[in-house]
Amino acid sequence: MANIKSAKKRAKQTVVRNARNVAQRSQLRTAVKKVIKALDANDAAGATEAFIIAQPLLDRFAARGLIHKNKAARHKARLTARIKALKAA
Repeated sequence: MANIKSAKKRAKQTVVRNARNVAQRSQLRTAVKKVIKALDANDAAGATEAFIIAQPLLDRFAARGLIHKNKAARHKARLTARIKALKAA
């Protein structure tokens, strides 16, 4: 355990930030999974609605550094391509 006052504060901040990061990452993964689940069910409308919710989450968490910006872009590109392919079919 930390003995110095500033180290104790940093330890407390780490716990709070870790809990927030875990919750936000879980929220993001759930949103992406909803899009994938709708795509697997061949539900273009449901996938589009779920993607409208997931896209700003990807952008926001990438901007905050929770995930890398390229990972967010990759998710958006792949999901968009699958939604377009489903609508075309």
